[in-house]
Amino acid sequence: MINFLAFSCPLLLAATGALFSEYAGCLALFMDGLITFCGFLTYAFTVATGSAIAGTILCAVISVALCLLFAFILEKTHADFFIGAIALNLLFGALTSLFSWLCFGTRGVLTNQAFVFKPSPVNAAVIIITLIFITGAILFLKKTNRGIYFRITGSDADVLLVRGVSPALYRILSWGVSGFFAGFAGSFLALRICSFVPNLASGKGWLALAAVFMGKRRLPLIAIFALIFCAVDFGSVYIQSFIPGIPSSVILSLPYIVSLALVFLYRI
Repeated sequence: MINFLAFSCPLLLAATGALFSEYAGCLALFMDGLITFCGFLTYAFTVATGSAIAGTILCAVISVALCLLFAFILEKTHADFFIGAIALNLLFGALTSLFSWLCFGTRGVLTNQAFVFKPSPVNAAVIIITLIFITGAILFLKKTNRGIYFRITGSDADVLLVRGVSPALYRILSWGVSGFFAGFAGSFLALRICSFVPNLASGKGWLALAAVFMGKRRLPLIAIFALIFCAVDFGSVYIQSFIPGIPSSVILSLPYIVSLALVFLYRI
């Protein structure tokens, strides 16, 4: 049970971060690429500093800074956030490959003795931090004025303008929040497997967006759908034990098949 909860935490965090951008009307379609990039940053900073805590914090700081910067540029140039987010997703993938080659001389799997951790402490820390962040997000969105501002930025921006609040500011901040949660999601993925692998996110950023859509912008419901996706992904590891002849490509695609089926049933 503990292992499953820790396995689910990156997707739960990614979905929480994506929710803020959805509220602001500028969905963070770059989550998948950013999660992988953040996994690489965590690995690189941890190896460089010898501290996983320092590596995770530095990764989150850079992730937030980059997202705020790009959102600010898009806002000031009046560019389309949808196109910008897609471009950023590609950019983060390219940066991951580039920096991996420049720093470690390879675009493949990265391992190092300084990046090996005991599973139990990592799982416990991942679960506790995720619970704190998600609980904090729920309370912030429900109980604070700024949380309410986030929730109406995309749908009722005129209300903010009447109150003298800038919707542009909250659009920019929403990407910063998305970057924060993506940073920790990528860090936790890398820390749990004690290495960095290309395409670390493996579609979790897209599953997070699907969970936001299906959860109707309600974080508890979003978390339920995220857990369903994770349960399928987690259980697919054991399917070959019962059905030896099933192709590995089918097993890898199971979470996405289930997500598509749920979306279809949801629309009926």
